Amino acid sequence: MIPPRDFALEVYFSRWEFSARYHLTASDAQTMTIGELFDLAGEGSRSEFESLPLGYTSTWGTDPLREAVATTYERVGPEKVLCFTGAQEPLYWAMQEFLGSGDHAIVTVPNYQSMETIPLGTGAEVTGLLLDEHNGWALDLDLLRRAIRPTTRLIGVNFPNNPTGYVPDAATFRELVELCDERGIQLFCDEVYRGLELDPERTLPQAADLSERAISLNVMSKAYGLAGLRIGWLACRERSTLERLERRKHYTSICNSAPSEYLATIALRSAVAIKGRNRAIIKANLPAFSDFFARWPDLFDWEPPAGGCVCFPRYKGADGVESFCQELVEQAGVLLLPSSIYRSDLVEVPRDHFRVGVGRSDPAPALEAFDRFLESR
Repeated sequence: MIPPRDFALEVYFSRWEFSARYHLTASDAQTMTIGELFDLAGEGSRSEFESLPLGYTSTWGTDPLREAVATTYERVGPEKVLCFTGAQEPLYWAMQEFLGSGDHAIVTVPNYQSMETIPLGTGAEVTGLLLDEHNGWALDLDLLRRAIRPTTRLIGVNFPNNPTGYVPDAATFRELVELCDERGIQLFCDEVYRGLELDPERTLPQAADLSERAISLNVMSKAYGLAGLRIGWLACRERSTLERLERRKHYTSICNSAPSEYLATIALRSAVAIKGRNRAIIKANLPAFSDFFARWPDLFDWEPPAGGCVCFPRYKGADGVESFCQELVEQAGVLLLPSSIYRSDLVEVPRDHFRVGVGRSDPAPALEAFDRFLESR
C-alpha cells in the first residue's frame, strides 16, 4: 500500500466533532441507548447479556449475528456474510483484495474518501465518476460505460449517496449490476444508508441479492444509528471472495467485541422498528430544514435527501463556503462540513457545497443558532 493522504473528514472531526456545540452535519441517524435496545428485544435479553462470556468471537462473526444479518437480504444466507469492525475495515481490505498495479477502478464522486484513496494506494489507476450536480446528483451510466477499460476490475458506488442523498431509480441500479456482471467487473456497493429513503418505494434491492459476484457493504452505524457498536459486514454469494477477505481480517481486528456483536444481533432482529423510527425522525425534521433554507434563498440552494440522512446544499455567498463554515463553527458553534472535505484526487468536486445531517432528534436549537449567525452578519 502507498500511504494515503490524511483522511480530511476525520481530521476535521477530530478538531470539531466533540467541541462544537451543535453537530449539524452528523452522518448517522439518532442513536439509542442499550436500555432501549433491551426494551425492543423483550424479556430475557438483559440477563442473557449479563451472562455473556467476554472471550474471543469467531472471525466470521457469531452465528446469531450472521443469521440476523442474513434476514436483511433476500438471497444471502448466513454463510455468505463476513462481519468486521465498522465499515472502514471491510472497505480497506476489499479494495486491496481486488486491485493492484496495472488494474483500473471506477468510483463515484463525491464519496467517502477511502473509496478512492485506498484503491489509489494499491497502485491501481482510478477514474472518478462525478455524479451530476445539475441533475439531482444522478449517476450517468453512459459516462460510466465510456470510462470502462479492458483493465477495469472494480466499480465502487454508494447508494443512498453520502454526501448528496442521491438514490438512483431501480432500473438504473439493475442496469449497473448487469453491466458489471456482463463485463466481469467486481461491483462493490456501499449500502450503509439503505432503509432511510424518504419514499420507501425508492429503496433499492441490495447488490448481493441481484448478483452472485457483487459485494454489499453495510454497518450498524448509519441507518441503524448504532455507531458505537462498531459492527459492519460484507455480503457476497460467492463464498470464496469472503474466505479471501477473512484471511486479511486476521491482520487487523481478528474478531469483533462480543458485547457489540450481541447488541447488534438484537438490534437487527428489530431492524424494521429501528429503521422506521429513524425514518420518522428524518420526516419530522425535514420541514424545519426546509423552512430554514427558505428564509435564506439568496444564500442557499437546498433539496432534501432522497435517501439517507445527509445532503449537500449549495452556498451562494460571496465569501465562499470554506470561510463561511469556519466562521459558523467558531462564532456560533454550528458544525457543517465544507466541500473541501470531499475534495477528490480524481475529478473536480463542486466547491460551493456543504454537508448537512438531518437524522438527529431536535435540530431546532442548532437551526436557531444558525439563523442568529446569519442575521448578525
